[in-house]
This record gives sequence, C-alpha cells and structure tokens, in this order.
Amino acid sequence: MPKTKKTESESKPIKKTTKKAAYIYAVGKRKTSSARVRLYPKVDVQEIEINQKKLENYLPYFEYQKKVQEPLKTVGLEKYKITVKVAGGGLQGQAEAIRHGIARALLELNADYKKILKPKKYLTRDSRKKERKKPGLKRARRAPQWQKR
Repeated sequence: MPKTKKTESESKPIKKTTKKAAYIYAVGKRKTSSARVRLYPKVDVQEIEINQKKLENYLPYFEYQKKVQEPLKTVGLEKYKITVKVAGGGLQGQAEAIRHGIARALLELNADYKKILKPKKYLTRDSRKKERKKPGLKRARRAPQWQKR
C-alpha cells in the first residue's frame, strides 16, 4: 500500500463551537402537512406568525386557532414568540401539525413539560393518512357495483 501524505486540514483537530441559539426548533407533522416551528423563549410579546402572516389571518377559524394554542395554554406559557413555516394538506392538518411542532419545541425548552403534554397526546404523531386507490376499484376499498345479469 502506498503511503499518502496528510494535508494540513486532515491533521488538525476540528474545533466544535457551541453557539447558544436564540430560538428552539422543532418539526410537527400530520397527514401530508409539515410544520417547521421556531420558539423564541426570551421575548416579552405574545405572538404566533404562520407563513409570515398573523395566526388570525392564516387560520381564520376559531377552532384551528384554539388547536394551535392548546399546548401553550396547557403548559401556562405567557410570553412567547413563535414563527412557523407550514406546507401541505388543508387547514385542519396544518393546524394539527403546528400544534405537534409547538409541543415538541416546548419539550426542548423544558423536559418537565412532558408530564403535562403527553397525557393530552400533543407529543404523539398522528400518522393516519388517506389510503391509496387500488386498481380495479373506485376508491381505496370501494368496488364497482355488482351486476347479476
């Protein structure tokens, strides 16, 4: 085996720097929706921004707004700023994906929140998706109507 020379970059040890992030990052998913959540804990405002729009503008229905805020109210977090980038699915799936992402971010913030969030199933990824259509059928399981004659 021929000897190869080590370059300067290979011989020097790599320095790892740990920089304290200004936010906590988490991903939440539901059906085909995927939400990338950033939680800014050291902020004195109460704000949720989804795809660069306010929560009330992006999710106009009260039920969806409530669904997004459930983990925060359960934990009792008063001051927070959350930015979310969500894609895929409809409003219902997106709201549940955001809720899942926020719950995961809160868990990164404080591990003690697991006792509060887990029984309410905010940390559980709901993996139910639409079943694919099979050949010869009208839908996933709906067969064509049977004809005797």
